[in-house]
Amino acid sequence: MGVTKEVVEATLKSKMNPSYLEVVDTSGGCGTSFVVEIVSEQFEGKRLLERHRMVNTALTEEMKEIHALSIKKALTPAQWDQQKESNNTVAAT
Repeated sequence: MGVTKEVVEATLKSKMNPSYLEVVDTSGGCGTSFVVEIVSEQFEGKRLLERHRMVNTALTEEMKEIHALSIKKALTPAQWDQQKESNNTVAAT
């Protein structure tokens, strides 16, 4: 059995302290492929590549069993709020 969605969530919560986290198992339940959206203050001042590396580093042990990790979003809280406002504005139009 591969890594579970819950293990990925628990690891990212403990190491990244996200204000928002969504983990989706896209492997059909075998735990080899995940999509992640994460919002963390730890991303402040970091470029996108650095943010992705931070997530991969946090999941070092899990990555030994994960075949594919797609980081869909890695945002700061301010970027997350801005994105939500922008989506609400578009939806209201």
